[in-house]
Amino acid sequence: MKKGKKYIILCPDGMADFPLHELGEKTPLEYANTPNMDFIASKGVSGLVKTIPDGYLPGSDVGSMSILGYDPAAYYTGRSPLEAASIGVELGKDAVAFRLNLVNILDKNGTRIMHDYSGGHINTESAKKIIETFQKELNSSEFSFYPGVSYRHLMVAKNFNIKGLKTVAPHDIPDMPVKEYLPSGNPSSNVLLEIMSKAEEILKEHPVNKERAAKGEVPANSIWLWGQGYKPSMPTMQELYGINGSVISAVDLVKGIGKYAGLNIINVPGATGYLDTNYKGKVDYGMESLNSGNFVYIHVEAPDEASHEGSISNKIKAIEDFDKYVTGGVLNAVKQFKDYAVMILPDHYNPVKLKKHSLEPVPFCGTSKFIEHKKVKYSTSGFSEANSQNSGLFFKSGSLLFKSFLNSFKEYVF
Repeated sequence: MKKGKKYIILCPDGMADFPLHELGEKTPLEYANTPNMDFIASKGVSGLVKTIPDGYLPGSDVGSMSILGYDPAAYYTGRSPLEAASIGVELGKDAVAFRLNLVNILDKNGTRIMHDYSGGHINTESAKKIIETFQKELNSSEFSFYPGVSYRHLMVAKNFNIKGLKTVAPHDIPDMPVKEYLPSGNPSSNVLLEIMSKAEEILKEHPVNKERAAKGEVPANSIWLWGQGYKPSMPTMQELYGINGSVISAVDLVKGIGKYAGLNIINVPGATGYLDTNYKGKVDYGMESLNSGNFVYIHVEAPDEASHEGSISNKIKAIEDFDKYVTGGVLNAVKQFKDYAVMILPDHYNPVKLKKHSLEPVPFCGTSKFIEHKKVKYSTSGFSEANSQNSGLFFKSGSLLFKSFLNSFKEYVF
């Protein structure tokens, strides 16, 4: 039996949703078979938490920062600097990071539509070849390009004015005309538009796209620049809360938050950020990491990707796989620890009908060694959006919930 208390947070990204007519007015979470999450909700604590503070856009950057106990108002400077940290790009004082999505833009009767924010879920190897071409042909003393995972990449600009600059995430404009959402707000936006235009010309003749077209796959025929920001200054989790540990995710953004939080970044073989990710491997590596640390954050992107696709069936599959392999695996593994606390929550809503994030407080459930065999005031019959709301327990910020989690939810029993 391992000594010392262990803290485990599981994040099924974008899992929270609205009731759907196709599912008999149930949400995908309610409809899915989730015995392990239901067990935690029935034997532990359930409620709602506001992971996205007022004035912030609902994204995994702000959401995961909140879940990990950081106040975005104090520490958030933009999405892309977090991704830069994950892939080892050190930002200078005057450097600005931009997220670069490989996307597919479709021309419909002269109107350009955001057809696919992920460039057909292009694989990392193919995407890397494209970014290497950008670095060769678009690189300058002011702009550099760095490959990430799948469709998610990075551009770094030096001495670039972002004051007043407005950008929009491509996954927030599915099947919508792109013209009104292009970078705008200051003269620097014209530079971004020029880069995007040059990238399109390169992508027209790129061997990767020719190969994809030959296979009947969606080509990555454009790029989208967004999520700009400067390097943040954050205390480590050890400094804030006296704990240390690891982050497991296929998403650079989440890894970057973990790096600034002073956590160990664990790269799991087969972790793809999609439905085919290595769920079991994430749990195995996560539990192993608790031999040397006392905290692990296991993030799974699949439910969010399914919602962005607008696929109800894929979202149900992602939720059920998460419950079976991640939650079930963790529940089995924590038996080895003398003391523990486990919490499950998505970082934000992603309604499958909207195909984009929304601002509602998210459901959470949690349990701990302390709670075992005790009567818990805020337990529910199962884990769902409605049950969590009806429990009556609400946290107005992620940092408040995190502190309760560290205290094993002791204030919510008896």
